[in-house]
Amino acid sequence: MTDLSARRPAAPRRAAGWLTRLAGSRRFHDWAVRIPFLRGKVRREGEEMFDLVAGFCQSQILLALVATGVLERLRRGPADAAALAAAASVPTERMQVLLRGGVALGLLRAGSPLRLTPRGAALLAVPGLAEMIRHHDVLYRDLSDPVAFFRGEVETELADLWPYVFGAGAAQDPDRAARYSRLMQDSMGLVAQDTLAVIDLHGVRRLMDVGGGTGAFLRAVAAACPGLDLTLFDLPAVTAAAQGLPARVTVRPGSFRDDPLPGGADAISLVRVLYDHDDATVAALLRKVHSALPPRGRVIVSEPMTGCRAGDTYFALYCMAMRTGRARGADEIGELLRSAGFCGLRAPAPRRAYVTSVIEAVRKS
Repeated sequence: MTDLSARRPAAPRRAAGWLTRLAGSRRFHDWAVRIPFLRGKVRREGEEMFDLVAGFCQSQILLALVATGVLERLRRGPADAAALAAAASVPTERMQVLLRGGVALGLLRAGSPLRLTPRGAALLAVPGLAEMIRHHDVLYRDLSDPVAFFRGEVETELADLWPYVFGAGAAQDPDRAARYSRLMQDSMGLVAQDTLAVIDLHGVRRLMDVGGGTGAFLRAVAAACPGLDLTLFDLPAVTAAAQGLPARVTVRPGSFRDDPLPGGADAISLVRVLYDHDDATVAALLRKVHSALPPRGRVIVSEPMTGCRAGDTYFALYCMAMRTGRARGADEIGELLRSAGFCGLRAPAPRRAYVTSVIEAVRKS
């Protein structure tokens, strides 16, 4: 575990303290803005600081552009503000404010008619991203009182959202259940892509994906590794929704909390699983993984981790709102793996840390 209180050497610590005091001096700022080679840096720092202040407004503009269908409408072709306002039932003058916000965020190209920028088009092209943005209204409500949230005084809505999908309520509202099932499957595309880019499955005979949902990760593995036998292990209510799996995927319903893991795999993947659970549950799961693997069998953990901006802000708060697990750093996951009996830890550089990071380990022989 990273020790946040670890002391740095005295000289760098004194230099860092001096820079911090200087940055906090109003007189220094007044002087720096008059110096040509410092003026640009001061301005950039000021803009970045204001982005921190205005970040909530920017996220609401993004949500509104997605939820009103503005981005989707512009994907079909250019449109003017009046047409977009009418389609979204938003007064034209307010739509113009929203559209200017979209231009400021780099999603829309100013002019009449308006067009998507490459960034706006790319946002819509990422599988599951627009749907993820739509459901952020729940997270925003959970964070409406951030002090109470961090004190643990908020009964978060997000905690009830995901369990609802495959819980008893799923049968009562199958459309909503299917919506979130699709979101998990769609958003797995980038995770699978980035995971497979940094691991080598050469020599693996059978891969079992534990907590693999409806099989999205295994579909990607099947496409990348035609000769590999595959097993999907998840709750019966989850695996029942798996459709269109390749013939070489064996489905084994079960609970990794209550049941032993099936044997026969020489590699086990845990993709976006650990951060959904507390340390005790994760430790017990990793012990079961260790028991299910043969000597020198591999475990592959892939999920967003702390230690990067996305992990320490978005995913850390999202997991906190879920109230079932937490985002962890590579060092914490590594320690949990070692405690379960694994060795030979490997943490390849992630392609995109805001998508996922990977840690591999092997069972001791």
